[in-house]
This record gives sequence, C-alpha cells and structure tokens, in this order.
Amino acid sequence: MNLRNTRTIILNEGNAEEKRAAVRDYFHKTYSIDEQLYETLLHEESFYIRAEPLRHPLIFYLGHTACFYINKLITAKIIEHRINPAYEAMFAVGVDEMSWDDLDESHYNWPAVSEVKAYRDKVRKFLDTLITTMPLTMPITWDQPFWAIIMGIEHQRIHLETSSVIIRRLPIDHVRMLPLWEICAETGDAPENELLPAAGGRVTLGKPLDSPLYGWDNEFGHHQFDVWDFSASKYLVSNQEFLGFVTDKGYSRHGLWTEEGLRWVGFTRAEHPFFWIKKKNRYRLRTMTQIIDMPWDWPVEVNYLEAKAFCNWLGEKHNRAIRLPTEDEWYRLRDLHDIPDQPFWEQAPGNINLEHWASPCPVTRFGFGDFYDIIGNVWQWTETPISGFQGFKVHPYYDDFSTPTFDTRHNLIKGGSWISTGNEATRDSRYAFRRHFFQHAGFRYIHSEQPLEEPQAMYETDSAVSQYCEAHYGPDYYKVDNFPATCAKLALGYLSDRPKKKALDLGCAVGRSTFELARSFDAVTGLDFSARFIRMAIQMQEKGTIHYELAEEGDIVSFHEKRLEEFGLEQFKNKVEFFQADASNLKSRFTGYDLILAANLIDRLYDPVKFLTTIHMRLRMNGLLVLTSPYTWLEEFTKKENWVGGIRKAGEPYTTLDGLKELLSAHFKMLDEPRDIEFVIHETRRKFQHTTAQMTMWERVNPIED
Repeated sequence: MNLRNTRTIILNEGNAEEKRAAVRDYFHKTYSIDEQLYETLLHEESFYIRAEPLRHPLIFYLGHTACFYINKLITAKIIEHRINPAYEAMFAVGVDEMSWDDLDESHYNWPAVSEVKAYRDKVRKFLDTLITTMPLTMPITWDQPFWAIIMGIEHQRIHLETSSVIIRRLPIDHVRMLPLWEICAETGDAPENELLPAAGGRVTLGKPLDSPLYGWDNEFGHHQFDVWDFSASKYLVSNQEFLGFVTDKGYSRHGLWTEEGLRWVGFTRAEHPFFWIKKKNRYRLRTMTQIIDMPWDWPVEVNYLEAKAFCNWLGEKHNRAIRLPTEDEWYRLRDLHDIPDQPFWEQAPGNINLEHWASPCPVTRFGFGDFYDIIGNVWQWTETPISGFQGFKVHPYYDDFSTPTFDTRHNLIKGGSWISTGNEATRDSRYAFRRHFFQHAGFRYIHSEQPLEEPQAMYETDSAVSQYCEAHYGPDYYKVDNFPATCAKLALGYLSDRPKKKALDLGCAVGRSTFELARSFDAVTGLDFSARFIRMAIQMQEKGTIHYELAEEGDIVSFHEKRLEEFGLEQFKNKVEFFQADASNLKSRFTGYDLILAANLIDRLYDPVKFLTTIHMRLRMNGLLVLTSPYTWLEEFTKKENWVGGIRKAGEPYTTLDGLKELLSAHFKMLDEPRDIEFVIHETRRKFQHTTAQMTMWERVNPIED
C-alpha cells in the first residue's frame, strides 16, 4: 500500500462501483497513514503530554479522527446507533484558543491508548462495511450520503498535518524516526532573495456545487478581484534570511510588531523561531522526529506575527513598503504559472502531498518559472483573514467548520506544505489559523501599491444587530409584512405627485427602508445613532451583501447571507448614503428634505421633545414627516420628564398621540388618521417579539421662522 502518494477523489467520473472501490481505497490509506503517524511516539505516556499547551494531548486526536466519522454519520442521519457514545462525546470537540495565553486547564480522564486503538479498529471495520454496502449514485455531490464519508476522510487528513505539528513539539526522547517519515537530506548555501515582478489581473475564486473535487463549505461560492501589478520574493524566506532579523534584535524592537504581535512576544519572550534550538551561539532545527544541524537554505517556519514583523523590518531596511501577499495576490501568482492541480498531476510539482520528503527542503529545489515554491514546502501566511465567498452556505453536516473562523482573527495560509495531502493539496483549499499559531508555515513577501482592505467579521454576532438584519432582510414571520419595506411603501403612497428629490431615513438601523425609499427618490440619507447598525447598512451598500448569525436554541445558531439584489434594490444603492448621527442633535447639513421617515425612533430618544419641535427645519415646505412608534417609553432611554406621552396630565391620561399633536401643531398638519403597523423580531427559533407600532403622517405647512 503506497501511503506516500494518494490523491483526493474525483467525484464525477466513472461508474458507481468503480467509485465505491476508489473511496474504500482512499479511506483505508488515510486511516493507515494516520496510524503510522502515531507510531512515531515511543511511549504510551507520550500520548498524554500537553506538548502544545493550547491544544489537547495526542490521545485526543487519536480518538477524534475516528469518532468524527460516527458523529457526522449520525448528523447526516445515515446511521442511528453509536459505537461508543462516551468516546464520541469525549473526543468530539477540539480546542481553538482565542489567544496564546488562553490555556485549557481542564483535567480529562483519558482512556488507555490500547482502548482508543481498539475503538479505532471498530470504527474502521464499520466504515469498511458501510462503504461497501451503502447505495451510491454518481456523481457524488455535497447533499449525498457519501459526501459525509469523504468529509471524514478529508478531516482525518487535516489532522495528519496538525498532529504532526504537535508531535514536533514533544520532547525529542518521546519520538522516533520511521522509514515513512524520512526527512530531506539536501541542504546548502541559502540564496540571495530578491523581488521579481508579477503582472496583475483578475482573480476568480470559488467552486461550483458540481465541482469534481470535494471541498469544505468555505471553498464554494464566487469571488472576483482585480489585483494590481506587484513584486514578489523569488524564494520563500529562508532560515538564513530570517537570521538577519534575529541578529538585528528584531524580536525586541517594538516598532516592528503589530499590537497583537507585541502582546504575543511579550508573553512568550520569544527571541527566535520556535523550532530553532539555540545552544550557545549555534542554532539547530527541530523536525518532526529529529534535531538536525540548521539547514539555512530551508524555509523558516514562523507564525503570522513573526512574518509580519520581518516584513516591517525588511521594509524599513530598504525604505519601501513590504508586506505579506493577500489571498488574491497569492492566487494571481499561482495563476501566472501553469501548475497542475492535485489529483490531476502525474507527480507533485513541489514538496507537497508527501510525495518527496517528510520535512521541508531547500527553497531552491522546486522552481515555477522565475519563482520557487509557489506551492509546497511550507504553507505561506497571507494578510487575508478568512471569510466566505459570495453565496457561502454552511454545510449541514459540519455547521461549525468555517463560521467560527470568520472573525478577522484567523488568517489564511496558502500553498500547502510537505505533509499537505488530499483536499489540502488542491488549488481551491482554504485553511486559516490564528495569527499566533504554528503550523508547518513560512512566508514570502511582496511589494505592492494596492491598499489592503480593512478586515471585517463575515458574520455579525451581536444579537441586537443580527435581529435587526433578520427583521429588515429576512423572511416574513406569522404573515406579518416586512416592517421597513411597508413603512417606505406607505410613505411613498402619500407623496403621489409631490417632489421626490431628497429623503431622510432617521433611525434607519441596518438600512432596508433607506434602500426602499431610493426606488422613488433621487437621493436618500440614512442616519442612526448606532455605529453597529450603520456598519451593516454601509456593508450592504458597498458589497451588496451582509452576513449574520441568529440564535436558534441555546448555543445553536444559524447563519444567513442576504443580498441587495434579492430585493430588487441593487440598482438604487448609488442613491443612498449612511452616517452615524444623533437625531436629537443633527448637523446643519441634514436639511432640505421632501420626506423624513422616523420609524420607531421617538421613544428611544433622550430628548424627543427637542427632536419634534425642531424637525420642521429639516423639511421643505409641504414636505412630509412620517412617524412610527409602539410608544414603549422607558426611563433607561428617556427620562420621564421628557416623555411625549404615556403619562397623566391633570390626573387624566395623556397619550403619545396627544403629545405629538400638541408638539407638531405649530408647523404640521396631520394628513390622515393614525394606522397600526405590525412588526416581528426573531429572538430564537421559538421566541418572537410581536409588536404593533402606530404610524402618523404629517405635512409641513408653516414657513421656517428661524
């Protein structure tokens, strides 16, 4: 069985029985190489050492890759009965630490290695039978049962790599060298690195759902980006090149580090790359199972924070902007070269897929035109925090694979390493780690005049903001029409042949009514006091899409993408502008409007009286003011002496409508009788807030006196 050269499955070729045999072969090779990895551990106690303080000991991963199959088959409703419920709970969830000092101090009663291996054997036998007997139709797509099996295989191959990093951190007397894991013997003088030109162009990313290869959910969708011309380093940064940063006291020069990097280097007191071992004035290198003399022409392996500091150091040294490539720039460099994709190559064109060595190799070994190691050798850090492409959908079998990383704290690594196999070694693979984390990862640097986009978390997690996103752009609940769209429609109905040059949407929240008003107005301004709301409205305008998560039940959330084009509003976005503002203290520029919509605003203002007695100055003569409110007066928002209504005057009830008539009568006349409009807020899957607001229409009739 050749374990060092396997390829991910092509899902849309061959008949069902041929594909069944291919999946079975891929499964067993994956299982076997995973077990061969753990054979490098010398002692049973080696499995229980916390070599990586931020992750579980290796006994967890020994069980995790097996129980994953069972858990996903249960989730997919392919099987109903578990093999070992206790193990399938204990080994289910790993650790994704928030920070380098977020240590997991929990104590676990881990089972014996022999017991976990016996469990693995049961799972292997069960999966073999399932693959052999389960119905299979071609092609295999992500909504078919066999997708869950391939998901388990590719997941096991991810942990082949991540576990090898943990093994690399074990004490050297706990590991042994085996033939399958022989390292590269080649080394020599490191080359002088240089920047070479790379032509810009359009990058197109994202797999269709009928892709011939398996993919994780973050790989699907669509993304296009125009990359400017740039220059990229000919080689990955070698140990020798990085030594210049070390000897120049780069780790102690605060000006070279990001704020996050400064916290990390202060906590760890790092003075050189983690896998370098310094003894007196000599450096050696820790590979997975050996300590060797430093191969200065191999790529340095560091985290993002170190790579970023090096780029700042090099840029300062040469008086030019140097940084890491973005994901788009890395793909542009790859696309400029004719690099076959795994599984379609005859032989790996770089040090990847375990086809060459179980270690890095010289940065001069694998050329791609004028560049080296565009793929393979070590992963390459990028400037890009991972997020989903347009059209991203969570896969129901693994709903927390990608979305927890869409937080701007996980940066993409590209190109694969020597141990990247299966999906990891394909062009479309997208993996990301926290910036302080270690993988078999290094970097190349670039120079570009193209500015970096400010990273934004893909999924809004603030519950209030998410609820408003759903209220504005989500489906109707309980047959209640969309509230902001209804408000805009009714307001426009009262305008008839009146001027429609400028409108103001006060308290616009996440912007739906602002966009709706732009169907008829030449220009619409949306204002809200909450920067969180305005941020989502601006994102919808600029990118045409927003993403948010909704609480469903306890810790269970659902993920949503909404696009402006779904509502027929894409063509109007250039008429709209959004700003953060205080409705009780507006800047003078916000004036001259034909319509002002203030939906569910007045009972959340700290000074609604001032607002109502001055809002006429913002309207043109005969302009319309549209108010809606459920009149939910609360002292946490408005001191009681400032309430417009909901009080008693001279012992008699004084409603908000009474107050509106009194405060607005000097400059407005009410056009129609008040009307009730319902709205629904989704709180959880089984809890909704159903409210009725009152709408009143007011026409400005008196001239501006001030």
